[in-house]
Amino acid sequence: MRSPTAFLRNTWRGLTAMRTALTLLFLLALGAMPGALLPQRSLNSQKVAEYITENGWWGRLLDDLQFFDVYASYWFSAVYVLLFVSLIGCLLPRTWEYYKQMRAKPVLTPRNLGRLPHHASADLALAPEAVVARARQRLRGWRLVERAEEGGARTVSAERGFLRETGNLVFHFSLLGLLVAFALGKMFGYEGQVIVQANGGQFCNSGVFNYDSFRPGLRVDGTDLNQFCVRVNDFDATYLHNGQAQTFHADIDFQSGADLVSGTWQPYPLRVNSPLRTAGDRLYLLGHGYTPLFTVTFPNGATRTGATQWRPVNEVTLASEGATKFDPPGVTDTEQRRTRQLAITGLLAPTAGFRGELLDSVFPEARDPAVAVDVYRGDLGTDSGRGQSIFSIDEEMVSEGKLVKVARQNLRQGESVTLDDGTVVRFDGVQDWVSLQVSHDPTQTWVLAFSVLVILGLGVSLTIKRRRVWVRATPQEDGRTVVEVGGLARTDQAGYGEEFTALSRDLLKEEG
Repeated sequence: MRSPTAFLRNTWRGLTAMRTALTLLFLLALGAMPGALLPQRSLNSQKVAEYITENGWWGRLLDDLQFFDVYASYWFSAVYVLLFVSLIGCLLPRTWEYYKQMRAKPVLTPRNLGRLPHHASADLALAPEAVVARARQRLRGWRLVERAEEGGARTVSAERGFLRETGNLVFHFSLLGLLVAFALGKMFGYEGQVIVQANGGQFCNSGVFNYDSFRPGLRVDGTDLNQFCVRVNDFDATYLHNGQAQTFHADIDFQSGADLVSGTWQPYPLRVNSPLRTAGDRLYLLGHGYTPLFTVTFPNGATRTGATQWRPVNEVTLASEGATKFDPPGVTDTEQRRTRQLAITGLLAPTAGFRGELLDSVFPEARDPAVAVDVYRGDLGTDSGRGQSIFSIDEEMVSEGKLVKVARQNLRQGESVTLDDGTVVRFDGVQDWVSLQVSHDPTQTWVLAFSVLVILGLGVSLTIKRRRVWVRATPQEDGRTVVEVGGLARTDQAGYGEEFTALSRDLLKEEG
C-alpha cells in the first residue's frame, strides 16, 4: 500500500501538470456556458422564478445545482481555484528550469552527427580555424560555444529559439494574471442600474439607495462610491421603417472632481456603446422607455401631476405597463387618506393602434400616444410596511376590497375621464426616460494589459522555432578538413529543413 506522502506527492504532480491546467481551463469555459444560456438570479431574479415555474422538476433541479447562480456556485469556484493552483504549481518549476537553461551553455557536439535528423558534410581546403570563423560569422545571433577536441578537431555548438519558451511563459503567466484580475474585479467592483427622466432628471453616484438595482463586489459596502452626478437633458431615438431601433442618443451633463465643488456641468453626448468615463467609473446608456403624464383634478379643485415611468412589455413596439399613484391633497387623517388614494394602471402605446376597443402599440416612437387605463381608488397599501413595486398595485388590497376599480377608459393625448365623485383624470402625453448603468472595475486596465500579453505570448510561442546546430571541423593528413554539420529541431513545427539547408550550404561551400 502506498504511503499518504506518496499519494499526496502524486496528486500534486497530477494537479500541477500542464495538461491538467488545460483541462481545468476547458471546464471553466464549459461551466460558464449556463451563465450565458440561462437567466441568472443576480441579474434578473424574476426571470429565474418564471423559468423554474415553467420547467417544473427540471427547473428545480437546475436551481439545486446552482445553475442560476453560476459564478457564485461552489463548483464554479472550485474549478476556478483549482485552475489557479494548477497554473501556479506548473509555472513556477517551469520558470526555474527555463532560467537554468538560459544560463547553461549549449550542449556538447554529438560524436556521430550523421544520426541527427538533419546532416550534411563536405571535404574543404580550409583550416579548422577558418571553418570555425565562418561558422561564427554565419551563426551570428545564435547562442554558441566553441570547443577543441582530440586530434585538433574544432567544434561549434549553437542554439536558437529561446523566445519560444519565453512566449509560452508570458502566455500562461498572463492567463494567470487574467484570473487574478477578474477575481479582484469581482471583489472591488460594482454595477448598478437606474432610470432617469430625460427632462432634466438627475442622478448622483453618492450611495446605493440612488440606484434601482445595485450589485456590489464582495468587498464593496456602498459607502465609498466614486462621486459624480449626471443630468439628462434630452433623449432622441431614430428607428427603421420596421420599428427596429437605429440610434439612441442622450444629451447629458455631468460633474465630477472639482466640478462638484464649483457646480460646473460638463456636456457629453451619451450613446449606446459609447460610455462616459469619469471618476473611475463608466456610465452606459442601456435603453429607454416612456413616462405617461397624468393630471388629476380633485373635487376640491386641487390638482396633482403624476410622472412615473412605465416599463416596456414589448421590446419592439415599446408598449408599456405601469402604475401612477396619487395621495389626495389636503387630507391629514391617515384613515381618510387610505380610502381616497388613486392609482392609474394599464397599457401605454407610444403609437396607438386600436382593434375595436383593444389598444395596442404599432411603432416604438411616440407619434400618437394613447393609454388604456384602469383607475383604482382606496388603500394602496403603501403604509403596510411591505415593499411595493412602482410598476404595479398591491393585488392583495384589491382582493380584500380595500382598493376598488372605479373607471376604465381609453385615452388619447389631451383626453380625460371623470370619476363618480367628480375627480377628473387627464392624459397629457408622454416623456422619455433613459436606463443608465454605472460600472466600476478597478482592474479593467490590467485585464486589457494581460489580454494583450496573452495574444502576444501565444503568437511568439507559435511562430518561433527552437533549434540546435553543431559544426565539427576535423583536419586530415593531406591538409584538408572534413566539415560536418548537424541540426535538430526542438519543436514539431515544420520549416527547419529549409533553414538548415541554407545554413549548411553556406558553411560547406569551398571558396572562402
